[in-house]
Amino acid sequence: MVATREQALLSALQDPSKRSQAFGELVSAYQRMLYQHIRRMVQDHDDTDDVLQNTFLKAWKNLDRFRGDAALRTWLYRIATNEALTLLNQRKRRAYSDVEDLQDDPRHSRSAGADPEGNEIQRQLQAAIETLPERQRMVFTLRYFDEMKYEEIATVLETSVGGLKANYHHAVKKIEKYLSSRVNAI
Repeated sequence: MVATREQALLSALQDPSKRSQAFGELVSAYQRMLYQHIRRMVQDHDDTDDVLQNTFLKAWKNLDRFRGDAALRTWLYRIATNEALTLLNQRKRRAYSDVEDLQDDPRHSRSAGADPEGNEIQRQLQAAIETLPERQRMVFTLRYFDEMKYEEIATVLETSVGGLKANYHHAVKKIEKYLSSRVNAI
């Protein structure tokens, strides 16, 4: 969204008489990109919808707290990332409590919801990304798929740019290693 458009939207969000309509515009403007970001993290469509809904609910409830230090996009990505991490952590806790149920429940599979029609390269890339540690996976996803700048990612993940660059570098190397091992195995 262009900076002036974002400023106009922010002004409308601060005006109680325009807040509902402006929030609808905010949802329309960011819903698709946030859905894609969340989906790459949680994989399952229904869980993605839940996290997206929670993201917008949390944004609505906290509009008065938004200071404007970051762009709306960055703020929304931060909320979405935190909500997705909350869901993933809940999954981990459930996994530790009942491993058998986890194995039988397809909603908890990292590959659940994957596009069965997707080509082999996309499946291999997704499989490689899923092998990454959580932090590297998030950094890689935000940088590669969402094309965010390191400064934006640092704000979303509340970390340093240097650490992000290292995480991204390690993620790329691990993905390359994973993919080359698959090619060599064929």
